[in-house]
This record gives sequence, structure tokens and C-alpha cells, in this order.
Amino acid sequence: MAGGLFFFVCFAVLIVGYFVYGTIADKIFQPDENRPTPAKTEHDGVDFVEMPTWKVALIQFLNISALGPVFGPLLGALYGPVALLWIVFGCIFAGGVHDYCSGMLSIRYKGRSVPEIVNANLGDLASQFMIYFSIVVLVLIGVVFVTVPASFLTTVSGLPGMTWVYVILAYYFLATITPIHKFIGHIYPVCMVVILFMAVSLPAMLFFKGYAVLPNLDFTTNTHISLPIWPMLFITIACGAISGFHGTQSPMAARCITNEKMGRRVFYGSMIAEGALALIWATIGLSFYEDAEGLRRALGPAGNTALVVREVSNTLLGSGLGAVSIVAVALLAITSGDTAFRSARLTIADRFNLSQKTMKSRLIIAVPLLLAGCVLSHINFGVVWRYFGWANQTLAMIMLWTSAVYMAKRGKFHWLCTLPAMFMTAATTTYLCFDKIGFGLPYWVATSIGIAAAVASCIFFLIMNRAPSSTPLEE
Repeated sequence: MAGGLFFFVCFAVLIVGYFVYGTIADKIFQPDENRPTPAKTEHDGVDFVEMPTWKVALIQFLNISALGPVFGPLLGALYGPVALLWIVFGCIFAGGVHDYCSGMLSIRYKGRSVPEIVNANLGDLASQFMIYFSIVVLVLIGVVFVTVPASFLTTVSGLPGMTWVYVILAYYFLATITPIHKFIGHIYPVCMVVILFMAVSLPAMLFFKGYAVLPNLDFTTNTHISLPIWPMLFITIACGAISGFHGTQSPMAARCITNEKMGRRVFYGSMIAEGALALIWATIGLSFYEDAEGLRRALGPAGNTALVVREVSNTLLGSGLGAVSIVAVALLAITSGDTAFRSARLTIADRFNLSQKTMKSRLIIAVPLLLAGCVLSHINFGVVWRYFGWANQTLAMIMLWTSAVYMAKRGKFHWLCTLPAMFMTAATTTYLCFDKIGFGLPYWVATSIGIAAAVASCIFFLIMNRAPSSTPLEE
């Protein structure tokens, strides 16, 4: 009973957070409904296209979601119900702000990609880092979102995995080069119906079949004895709380939105929706298996989240509808993998100022990207992917500092972005110093360095941005 109430309170806080804190962020940023958006000023019929707000919000949600709000919360739930608190408060105060500001800044900078926005606010050195960093992240994310959904689709169809790999890559190729409103704009609403079925039916059947919801509300639980909650939880659960990947996706929606006033619905709202999905899966993991220890046994030593998704779906819904739920999870990956490659194309085009109006110009960039994806899809990313939690949150940290500089230069309340930027600086630095993929330092040393890095970054930021800029950087 207490667990069920806790779940619904968390869900309610997310919704209240959208209306209260989302409105606060909106008022601080001050969107201008009379300012022409890039969809109008840069219209090209391919990437810059005016679309209905509901469809832009749908595209944004599916672009950013991927497997993060499913796999991340299941792994994060191994730290116990505290995972739900991070999802709720991270989503409201960090992820929602990050997504809103990255989307609105892209609108203000004529729909440009993250490296160009970083360049305008943090300088060329940071921009050079971001261009290569973001492209590598996008391509590798696109590749992972080929192999993982292929394995899900193999489970429900019986077709060989490599068949699905090539089918998905062919779809990604079309999604990368075709006008956004003529291909993605038609396919995503269908995908969303399947995903909504999964998101509603699984928790409904959990209640209906009499499972105890969050029966163990021990917030000191941690099945990772050698891995402390700080900073590991804040790296493990990215999508669903805060994710730098979202910033790379937001320019696509920024190029299609017709009114700045819709930014809160599209960007902040999509983050809240993703947080709700993450909340559902974290709750399912801690309820279906009774507690974090039961979930740990189900995941096994390798952390097989795909196995848990299949077991939960088939047990709660039966093999028939369970297959639909499994397909929905595959679609979450596919609807982010397609735009990962598309975002990589746009990022490269922005950096080298390449027009994307003609099919030839798009193919020149897209073909090498997809060929690289074909080659990389045959490689085992077990080791490389371990660095992606840190890389993803580092992207978020950089984007938050970029947003803070933008706000400070215009005399706005920059602490909206500065505080979460400091938090993510401390988390990512501590993780890199402590974890074995980084420097493997003692915990207290790593934590001290992380806190020092956050404080030093803030001091440097305050010194460099003592006075508002007299020249609007986006004009």
C-alpha cells in the first residue's frame, strides 16, 4: 500500500513539476511569440519545416527516449527506491531545464546544432571538442540502436538477427535523407501508439495481477556493494533524469516548431514524459521481482536488461500482447537510432556550412555515416559502451554551462542552469576519478576532486560573466 502511494506521489510530482518549474524556466528564458522561428526563416522543405506542435512534441519525445528510460531505470533500481527520487527531481530540476534550454537555444541560433551553440557561448576550443565528441557519440548510439532492437525483433519474429540489422539500417538510411515531415512525421505517430500500449498496459497489469508495488521502501538499499550511490546512480540513470544525448536531438524539433511559446510543451514536456516512462520501469523492476536483490538476480552478472524486459512483458501480458510490448521497446530504440544518424548529418552540415536542400548534398554526408554504421554493427561494444554513461552526462554538463553563459550574458537568472551544471560537473568528475574505467582513485579523493571541480567551474563562470553582454550573440 505504501509503495503504491509512493509511486503515485512521484508521478504526481513529475506532473506538478512540469506546470510549476517548467513555467518558471519559461518565464526566466522569456520566449517571444512574435519572433520568427527557423522553420519560417530557414525553410528548406527538408529539415526546416513548419509542423503542428503535437507532432513536433511527439518527434522530440521519441527522438530523446531510446532505451534509456527502460534499461537505465532497471539498472538504477539496483540502488533501491532512491532511484525513483533521482528520476523525479533530476527530471524536473536538471533534465527538463537542459532539454528546454538546448531546444530554445537552437531556435535562437537559427536551428543550429550543439557544437555551433557551444561555439557562440563557450568559444572555439569547446566547440572543436564538441563537434568530434558529439558525432562519435551519435554514430555509436545509432549503431547500438541497430543491434539491440534487432535482437528484440528476432525474439518475436524468429527471423535471423542480421536480417533485422540490415532492415533497420535501410530504414535509418531513409530516415536520415528524406524530408522530416514526409517520412518520420508519418511513421512516428504509429510507433507512439505501440509505445503507449506498453507504457499503460504493463503497470496496469502489475496492479491487476496483485503484485505488491514497491514492497520494500528501504532507501538505504544498494546491491552494488562496491559501487556507492554517489555518483554511480546519477550516471546509470541518464535518460529519464538528464541526458546529454537529448541536446543533440533538440535541433531537429527546433527546426520545425512554429512558435517559441511552444518550447515548454515540446522540450520540457517531452523530458517529463520520458521521466514518467523511466518511473514506470524502475517501479516494475522493484515490484515484479519484489526488491532490488530479486532484480539483481534476474539481471544476472552481465546486467541483462533485455532478458528482464522480455520476462516482464510475457508474464504480465501473455506471449501475444507481451510481444507487442517487446516491439514497443524495440521501437523506442529505433526512433532514436534513426535521428542519431540524422543529427550526425545535420551536425556535420552545420560545421562545414553545407546546404542540405538537395538529395545529393545529403547523400554525400549520409552514405559514409551509414557505411560506418554497417561496419561498426559487427563489433562488440561491451567495453566501449561502458564509457558512454560518463560521455552522455558530460555532454549534458557542457550544454548546461553553455545555457548558463547564454543566460548570464543577457542578464537573466542564470542559476536555473548554473546549479544543475555544477551538480553534473561534480557527478561526472567524481565518476571519472573513482570508477575503474577512469583513474580508480579512492572514493573520498574522487569525491573531493568532483566537488572542487564544480566549485572551481562556478567561480570561473562567475568571473567570466560578471556583466551582461551588450550584443545579442544569436543575432
